[in-house]
Amino acid sequence: MKKTTILLLAVVLGASATALLAADWNSQLEGGGIVTVDPDTQRATVTRDGVTAPLWNGVHRMQDGSALIINQGEAVAGMPATRAPRQLEAPDTEDREGALIAGFSPCEQLTQRVCGPHDECAAEAACSPAQQLLTMERGERSQAADGSRMTFTSGQCIKAGKDVQFFTACNAK
Repeated sequence: MKKTTILLLAVVLGASATALLAADWNSQLEGGGIVTVDPDTQRATVTRDGVTAPLWNGVHRMQDGSALIINQGEAVAGMPATRAPRQLEAPDTEDREGALIAGFSPCEQLTQRVCGPHDECAAEAACSPAQQLLTMERGERSQAADGSRMTFTSGQCIKAGKDVQFFTACNAK
């Protein structure tokens, strides 16, 4: 299988999945290393200093500032989807970034919906990535001149919230 390098532009890249079916996906990890995702299995690995290992579960920041979500070793968001059920909508965060946040931020809303208002569903697979996105958003907002505005990660939380197959709502009473 021919490997093609595709830059990760956002957590949810709007590229056509059919154009990418025959290619592995890879990108630079912010802390060093190359992340590769097999299109057939969605398995993610990281290669550093010639050593390849599975990519751990969670949200990973890429060198270009975007994020990749891994659950049980599989990429679930943040790369071109190679399976229709996992494909998300194209990003439109450019028009939202910088917009005023009224009430809970998009990442706060996502975390409350997925983890529960009192972390009742903290053990669920999607809770940790949602919390990591919230931490990233809070970091961006704290470094911004006006912390009451949408950040890049805020937009990614909006997109992640639309992936109801992975980011399922907490059903705890």
